[in-house]
Amino acid sequence: MLAIDDLSYRLGPRLLFDHASAMIPPGARIGFVGRNGAGKTTLFRLVCGEIAPEGGSTSLPRRARIGRVEQEAPGGPGKLVDFVLAADIERAELMAEAEIASDALRISDIQMRLADIDAHSAPARAAAILSGLGFDHEAQNRSLAEFSGGWRMRVALAAVLFSRPDLLLLDEPTNYLDLEGTLWLIDYLGRYPATIIVISHDRDLLDDVADHILHLDQSKLTLWKGNYTSFEKQRREQQAIRLKQIRKDEDKRAHLQEFVDRFRAKATKARQAQSRLKMLEKMEPLDAIVDQDVLPFNFPSPAKQLSPPIVAMEGASVGYDEKPVLGRLSLSISNDDRIGLLGSNGNGKSTFAKLVAGRLDAMAGKVTRASKLDVGFFAQHQIDDLDARGTPYSHVAVRMKDAPEARVRARCAQIGFPNVKADTRIELLSGGEKARLLMGLATFDGPHLIIMDEPTNHLDIDSRAALIDAINRYEGAIILVSHDRHLLEACADRLWLVADGSVKAFDGDMADYRRFVLDNANEGDSSRKGNGGAQGEQRREAAKTRKELAPLKKKIEQAEERMKKFEQLLARVDDALSHPEAFAKDPAKAAQLAQQRAELERAIAGAEDEWLTLSSEYESAMV
Repeated sequence: MLAIDDLSYRLGPRLLFDHASAMIPPGARIGFVGRNGAGKTTLFRLVCGEIAPEGGSTSLPRRARIGRVEQEAPGGPGKLVDFVLAADIERAELMAEAEIASDALRISDIQMRLADIDAHSAPARAAAILSGLGFDHEAQNRSLAEFSGGWRMRVALAAVLFSRPDLLLLDEPTNYLDLEGTLWLIDYLGRYPATIIVISHDRDLLDDVADHILHLDQSKLTLWKGNYTSFEKQRREQQAIRLKQIRKDEDKRAHLQEFVDRFRAKATKARQAQSRLKMLEKMEPLDAIVDQDVLPFNFPSPAKQLSPPIVAMEGASVGYDEKPVLGRLSLSISNDDRIGLLGSNGNGKSTFAKLVAGRLDAMAGKVTRASKLDVGFFAQHQIDDLDARGTPYSHVAVRMKDAPEARVRARCAQIGFPNVKADTRIELLSGGEKARLLMGLATFDGPHLIIMDEPTNHLDIDSRAALIDAINRYEGAIILVSHDRHLLEACADRLWLVADGSVKAFDGDMADYRRFVLDNANEGDSSRKGNGGAQGEQRREAAKTRKELAPLKKKIEQAEERMKKFEQLLARVDDALSHPEAFAKDPAKAAQLAQQRAELERAIAGAEDEWLTLSSEYESAMV
């Protein structure tokens, strides 16, 4: 489908592509990955012909249509649905010609072609795509000018999907979507009939959609078969093989060099020494597959824990200008909670977060916060509040008045800006670096509660993994709003759904929520408003079943905890027994440890059997 042949391109002094080649097969769904700034978006521009390569080429079959979301959000007075329909240029031209054509033969040709391209079902298809991306029937008939830039970018995405190009190029499409839109898009792309190349740092999208991974690394392109998890495994295996070969070559070099050093001065061995010296010269060194280091995130834990609950609500409501957005809020947050907020954009997630943080007062009811509660708040829009002419050092220095420069720079390094990076102007930092600085400032004093609104935007996959690690190490409470399902699955212990003007616990996990969202999308606008139908009844029955099985699920979790505890104890016993002097110094204690080890193995086996039995019972009941 797409041939990339010996491509070379520089951006200023940086060589982005160095004789890079790849062959994209027709119908493939490609996940395009690489570090931020490596040149992924530049490759899209090269494929589209917006810029010319220094060397090599990219080529597509003749008449192949490319679809790509433009960088600027569309605007104007036109309706959303009309903008999407206009994206199918052939249909729009034929429909316009059909209005004025007078020749009977031409009218017949037009109508036949309109039938061939399924033109008359186009309004329904456009509406379905817009609905999946979060626009109800009323919104679809409003003008583009009424929506913010982020929402208009969704319309641009809808238009590209509707046009059904032969090659679909998507650059971080989930950046403009909430979790619900992301889940719908993943499902849609998984069924897309043509070739897709998608730049994304969303692991779930890359796992659920991609059947190949195109990796840009060190100015080269490599196409791997399989999804992202498969790519990661294959690459690690290749790395291990490469390192093993490097060590083998180094041993061979050392052996040859030793022979040369010993015998090159001896007449009887001089010829053999020269032969081995030539072998050494011909041995090309192998480069190891080296991953660039990812700086960790560091969120200081609170110096002193507060008595739970740190936030409690009783019949609270909140909104703006005396108009409540959320009501009937009766919830509590403990000092070690990990809460994921679910719900479509516009349902009130940000409003709820502001209420918890104390940035909005309750309009009715009661909200009680623990005395001395410190809340760290991170939201993507705060990036605009950074002083563009300032530096990480200047921002940190404001928080550390009267501290010596060495301490300020040490704190900058802890946040992720070591050495001269601390003196880089904010306007020159990448989006990911600005997000890292904001997170460092939001969590600067070790808050008791951190609220994060879309923290993974602008972060690559490795940085997202580092963020997950930091969240799981942090000892306070966290509320997460994110379209990254992997982040929520890895960090959130509790899920709260913001919908229908309130916030309630969601009975299920992220897999359940994915089914819930896709069921709603398939049912259409009526079930979005709660008018269920057959699938709605099935969903209610499923929720009832989950509620009845909650005690059984709790037993499964308790069995998992016991297994984890026993495995930790076993690791400590093994560590004690691994020291050679353990038996020599105190044979009796060593024998006791060995007995404990056997008992722990039996306990783990028993817990595993219990877990398997309970899990099987739970799965059977859920069918």
